[in-house]
Amino acid sequence: MNHSMAPYLKGFFSHYLPVQRGLSPNTVLAYRDAVKLLLCYAADTLRQAIDTLTVESLTTDLVSNFLDHIEQIRSCTTATRNARLAAIRTLFLFVAREEPELIAHCQAIRAIPIKRTTHQPVRYLEEHEMQALLDAIDIHSRTGVRDRALLMMLYNTGARVSELTALNRDDLRLSASTPQIRLLGKGRKQRSCPIWPETVDALTAYLQLRVPVDSTDETVFLNANGAPITRFGVRHIIRKYAARALPNDDANPSINPHTIRHTTAMHLLRAGNEINMISYWLGHADINTSHVYVEIDMEMKRKMIARVQFPSIHRTPSWKQPEILQWLQSLGRSPQLCGVNPRAGGSPGVRHAGHST
Repeated sequence: MNHSMAPYLKGFFSHYLPVQRGLSPNTVLAYRDAVKLLLCYAADTLRQAIDTLTVESLTTDLVSNFLDHIEQIRSCTTATRNARLAAIRTLFLFVAREEPELIAHCQAIRAIPIKRTTHQPVRYLEEHEMQALLDAIDIHSRTGVRDRALLMMLYNTGARVSELTALNRDDLRLSASTPQIRLLGKGRKQRSCPIWPETVDALTAYLQLRVPVDSTDETVFLNANGAPITRFGVRHIIRKYAARALPNDDANPSINPHTIRHTTAMHLLRAGNEINMISYWLGHADINTSHVYVEIDMEMKRKMIARVQFPSIHRTPSWKQPEILQWLQSLGRSPQLCGVNPRAGGSPGVRHAGHST
């Protein structure tokens, strides 16, 4: 008996992930995208409609080929491949819980290994590069006031792009004795970040011009049409100003909202803050996540090596060839290897008449 995928998918997304696991809406959407891609690939490969797919039709080989397809055809990174596999593993864990008869089949798929990735240093902006990015904003343009507030907000707080797009007006405390912003991070953990007076001024100026298309919408940052801005919109804004401020930087395409987050962390670290405080500031669940910033700061590494005294090098005399070897070597450079007296006439190596050997 084959088991249709449809009932399991409905329970997985409508109850298991959001209710039993309590995952955030963004995580649920990421799982949805992974499963959607898998189903589309399976339907195309097996040449059947998506709604007729069964659990048994999603074999280990098919899932493995799908992961290869992500990397080779869709040109995704190994990290993206592993993220898709994590979602698929969770789906088949749920299926195994719901249908014990399919445990062996689900275990085989869950046994597909995570692919190892190459550790890459994170990209961040130096102080002068971040200043150039902010200076590139024309506040007299249509969206300049919003863009300045948005970039200053990201740099000041080190917020994730999902935290920024989910920010509501109730999360702002601009008139408090210590102005601050409340952010809702991963795992539904809330944290508050104090903000600079300059950030307060930028946000205040933007809120006076903010006109939502829906008057009941309390989302802080809106797009040019008055709707809540998306993470793709934020990325577009940052890349636009990066192209203006850093035109000769080959890494411009990689500058994104998370680059600003890394920049905030690096600048906090250089200011002398402890790594555990930076971890709290960024909302990291594990302090080890923050250690990457210590690894990449070349200025700190330069200061570390400068504190170490360079070892003095005593030059040893160069090796001298023994005299016998020098003499043998000189034979090869001698013009005459035979004992012929040039004054006796004749050429070297020619025997004269009357001489015996």
